[in-house]
Amino acid sequence: MTELRPGGPMYGPTPPLPLPTDRLQFAMPPMYESLDDERTHRKERLAGALRLFGRLGFEDGVSGHITARDPEYSDCFWVNPFGMPFKHVTVSDLVMVNASGQVIEGRYHVNQAAFTVHAQVHAARPDVVAVAHCHSVHGRALSALGDLLDPITQESCAFYEDHALYDAYTGVAVDAEEGRRIASALDTRKALVLRNHGLLTVGDSVDAAAWWFVSMERSCQVQLTARAAGRPVLIDHKQAVATREQLGGDLVAWINYQPLWQDISRSEPDLLS
Repeated sequence: MTELRPGGPMYGPTPPLPLPTDRLQFAMPPMYESLDDERTHRKERLAGALRLFGRLGFEDGVSGHITARDPEYSDCFWVNPFGMPFKHVTVSDLVMVNASGQVIEGRYHVNQAAFTVHAQVHAARPDVVAVAHCHSVHGRALSALGDLLDPITQESCAFYEDHALYDAYTGVAVDAEEGRRIASALDTRKALVLRNHGLLTVGDSVDAAAWWFVSMERSCQVQLTARAAGRPVLIDHKQAVATREQLGGDLVAWINYQPLWQDISRSEPDLLS
C-alpha cells in the first residue's frame, strides 16, 4: 500500500506501526526477593563503583571511600579495604564494619579516619544507603577556593540549593565530633564541598551516590574551566530550580549511572568474583 506523504508528491510504502511501549526495555531499580539478594546487589554495585572511580582517577593514595549500608543490619556498612587499589577491588574483597568501624566480616583493615566521617553521615541520614568521598582533582581545586557550584550548566543545576560548603579544615578527620559537624553541614542535601579537602555525595543507592560524585566532579571541572576562560553566565533562579526538580532526584541519578555500570561490569566482569 502506498500513500501521498505530506510536504511533497513522493509516494512510498506505509511505515510500520510503532511498537507498544510495554514491549520496550527500560532499566529501573530492581526489586529483591530476599535480603541476601539485596545485599549481593549492593556489594556488586559497590565494587563496580570503586573500579569506576579508580578508572576515572579519583583515587589518591589510600584516601577515599564509598560505603554502602547493609540492607539487614542498618548500622553496619560495606566498604573498600584499606590500601587496596580501587581498580582491583572485587565483591569478595569488601569489608563489613559496624558503626564504630570494627570489622565484622572480611579479611582486611579499614581506614578508620575516613570511615569516621561516613559513619556519622549514615547515622544522621537513615535515608542514605551510600556515601562517596574521594580526593578528586577538580573537587579539591574548587574546595580550595571555598566555593559552591554555580548554576552554569544543566548538570550543575542538579546540585542547585542542594549542596553545601563545610567551611572549615581541621586536618585529617579522626574523631566522631568532626564527623558529626560534617553530617550537620550536609543536613538533608545530596552533596557537600569540604573546604580544602574535596567532595562528598550521598544517595539512596550506591548507583545514585556514585553518579552524584561523578557529576559533581565534572561540574567542578566545567566551572573552573569556564572561569579561567572568562565570565560564566548564570542560569536564573527559576530555571535552575526547575532543572533541579527534573534532574536532581536519586532515581534520575540511578538511571544516569546505568551506562557506567554496564561499561565497567561488562569490561571488567572479574569485579563480581
